[in-house]
Amino acid sequence: MASNFITPIQRWNGFNQVSNVTGNRNTMGEQGATAFQSIFENAIQDVKDTSKEYEYQEYLLATGQTDDVHNVPIAAAKAQLSVDLLVQLRNKALESYNELIRMSI
Repeated sequence: MASNFITPIQRWNGFNQVSNVTGNRNTMGEQGATAFQSIFENAIQDVKDTSKEYEYQEYLLATGQTDDVHNVPIAAAKAQLSVDLLVQLRNKALESYNELIRMSI
């Protein structure tokens, strides 16, 4: 179960911090592709995790097992924000792809 505190925002220093990027790749393009994939995998996993947490909080409220009813709207907001982030990531990726396709070589 997740604890009830706010995780502080940490500075992001680029793709070197992405967990799935390994040092055994030969070319920078492969590392970039792995980093790009990792960002989407992390966003998708975050959507799944926050949705499960929201469902669990709803279950606790519906069965009367919680005294903290404010956790339900907090979990709902987290779930909605994670979905919004994933949608925006997808939109920006598609915009970037379309720009690359329109570029003349």
